Amino acid sequence: MQKSLFDTTNVELNVLTKDGQVIYRPNFFDETQSVSLFDTLRATLDWQADQLIMFGQKITTSRKIAWVADPDCPYTYSGIRKAPQPWTAELLMIKERLEQTCGSRFNACLLNLYHNGSEGMGWHSDDETELERGAPIASLSLGGTRKFAFRHRLDKTTTSVFLENGSLLIMHAPTQQFWHHSLLKTKTAVAPRINLTFRKIIPGGRETSVR
Repeated sequence: MQKSLFDTTNVELNVLTKDGQVIYRPNFFDETQSVSLFDTLRATLDWQADQLIMFGQKITTSRKIAWVADPDCPYTYSGIRKAPQPWTAELLMIKERLEQTCGSRFNACLLNLYHNGSEGMGWHSDDETELERGAPIASLSLGGTRKFAFRHRLDKTTTSVFLENGSLLIMHAPTQQFWHHSLLKTKTAVAPRINLTFRKIIPGGRETSVR
């Protein structure tokens, strides 16, 4: 069963119909703010290629990432320990606005830079043990519009939403328990995109394998 959500202008949508709640808010930042934030973040953060272990081999992705968090929130992924970059003025501004909107505090942000439609993210859930149980995950999109899909773990029902420039997606518990999600690749020409995923993690966790 396939369901797509296309009309996302000036509304707030609940993407899921069961087993969780995912709220989509277009135009959380307007076009001018979004373009400015995209340009600033791309120019000022230390972007690094992501490295994954697949079939026993280390794979370096063309997608770039940046890990920004409080000083006591490093993370280790595929055996590589990454110290967090400090919060910038722009990220602190975004974090404060998201905290007011979500009613929750965040202490970490994973940023992904997708250069084109050939770069995406496979099916997964953000259910690492280092994430504070029950805390929402807030995902801000800047740049090109991309299709974001959910697939139920049990009955394989799918639903999708197009994440537009300046839009906000909030995933509430128990979404991660019942659903996988994916940023789908596309052959359609699409502008570069930066995704900011704000989280509340438990400081000092042994292995924070965020995606």
